[in-house]
Amino acid sequence: MTKISSYNVNGIRAAHRKGFVDWVGESDPDIICIQELRALENQVPEEVKELGYHEYYHVAEKKGYSGVAIYSKEKPKKIEEGIGVDWIDSEGRVIMAEYDGFRVFSIYAPSGTTGDIRQDMKMDFLDNFIRFGKKFIEDEKPSVFCGDFNICHTEIDIHNPDKQHKTSGFLPEERAWVTDFLEVGYNDVFRELHPGKKDLYSWWSYRAASKERNKGWRIDYHLATNELAEKAKVAEIEKKWDISDHAPVSVVYDV
Repeated sequence: MTKISSYNVNGIRAAHRKGFVDWVGESDPDIICIQELRALENQVPEEVKELGYHEYYHVAEKKGYSGVAIYSKEKPKKIEEGIGVDWIDSEGRVIMAEYDGFRVFSIYAPSGTTGDIRQDMKMDFLDNFIRFGKKFIEDEKPSVFCGDFNICHTEIDIHNPDKQHKTSGFLPEERAWVTDFLEVGYNDVFRELHPGKKDLYSWWSYRAASKERNKGWRIDYHLATNELAEKAKVAEIEKKWDISDHAPVSVVYDV
């Protein structure tokens, strides 16, 4: 069994101060896909580096911004950074670790909440990313894209959906993109293990006691090819941890 956790930590240095090492000790993932690292590799706290994982980073050119990482107990056969699009790769948004039996990606899609320019860039990222994803469907090796896609797919993935249809993260074109990505040949692993179940969210605003009231969004995913998705046994949003505005999304795969 292999436990893979996807976690937008909202800054690894801040997450460390709030108990990241304690979470790792208790949850004990085999592979951790980190998003929003917001640090250079030499700025990652020593206690994090001493956890015993092999560490791989793809940081943004802009300091303190974006960035993804993969921590792995087993040393991967290969690491690849980026998707081959300059502006996306300069923001440190995609990293892949390849093992004998599968590939794991850590993904941090842009948010469009800061205005039209970033929303246009988000849609450009999604256009490029679906083409990137198609390449791995054509390959025999199973793959899973773990990360913060900044999109709620369906109405049960967001609180108060009736008032959110014009909000970035729940726009019709964004939701349609998730549908299209799944139709390419990927599976929303968490949702398939919790079909139809409401009030399961992975992100909550820091405002208005949103987490305490469970007024959240499910924007963090494991999107896996068919063979790997069929091996998913347990999926959990580890809501009890208050390390970030996101919760870890962890899936145990029989690999």
